[in-house]
Amino acid sequence: MPTLLYGSGCWLIKKTQIQRIIVAEMRMIPWMCGNTRFDRIMNEVIRKKVGIAPIGDKMRETRLR
Repeated sequence: MPTLLYGSGCWLIKKTQIQRIIVAEMRMIPWMCGNTRFDRIMNEVIRKKVGIAPIGDKMRETRLR
């Protein structure tokens, strides 16, 4: 996550760019847990299992600092 958020405090971001970052994050999280797409586990379940907050919220926090 730190790699995805590096320098995000000064970015001017569009919604499409935020969506791309969210997609990149959601591809990495199941991979970290050892799950594949064929396991058919919902993203919300994986996110709760790992305990990671949505990256869109984290980006908003860094911009507000």
